Amino acid sequence: MKIAVIGGTGLIGSQVVKILNTGGHEAVPLSPSNGVDLLSGKGLAEGLAGADVVVNLSNSPTFDEASPAFFQTTMDNLLAAAEDAGVGHAVILSIVGAELVPELVYYQAKVLQEDILKAGPVPYSIVRATQFFEFTETTLSWTSDENTVRLPATLIQPMAASDVAKAVADVIVGKPLQGTRDVAGPEVFTLDELGRITLAAKGDKRTVVVDDTAGMFAAVHGDAIIAKDGAVIAKTTYRDWLAR
Repeated sequence: MKIAVIGGTGLIGSQVVKILNTGGHEAVPLSPSNGVDLLSGKGLAEGLAGADVVVNLSNSPTFDEASPAFFQTTMDNLLAAAEDAGVGHAVILSIVGAELVPELVYYQAKVLQEDILKAGPVPYSIVRATQFFEFTETTLSWTSDENTVRLPATLIQPMAASDVAKAVADVIVGKPLQGTRDVAGPEVFTLDELGRITLAAKGDKRTVVVDDTAGMFAAVHGDAIIAKDGAVIAKTTYRDWLAR
């Protein structure tokens, strides 16, 4: 099977390419570095030629009001090129509970991306994942100083990027779902608790203070981004991941 992996050099994409190629498929990473620009459409026709599946793992360069336009344009370009090339399956990666966080423009932009795919001409699958372990320190950095890290007590169920990549690869090699598969980590934390575990593991003496107005995840309420019944639960725990 030939798979065109847009964003195939990124955190998830590079691992997806490796998994697929190890499994005997022909996964081709596509990115601006090899002449494929999803935003302009440049190189898409050539990149999708002969592909059985296209997976879009590209991301908006910003999380702000510009993100809906990015996903609108890139999905329109992708689906037009995929239809012209006769691609039989289109896959995207989205976020568990995105539709339940209307205050976050980026999350609503991901919902828009899903809706464009659902309404498009190509059989599709959507993989929705929870937040990645790899982004925990970045999240902490948004609302921290030399003494204190301020975090909301938002419920979060993060997972390892390697588990996300495996989940995406599993969907790619299957039949189109014509629907969504949710994947999540094995543990639920509050974000402030996750912050304390992270700092302790790194010997960081800063104090974590609960501040329900701090950072992007302050806009998330209740169990909005926690996996619901039917989700695939990954095996890697956060402490095991930190220990590696």
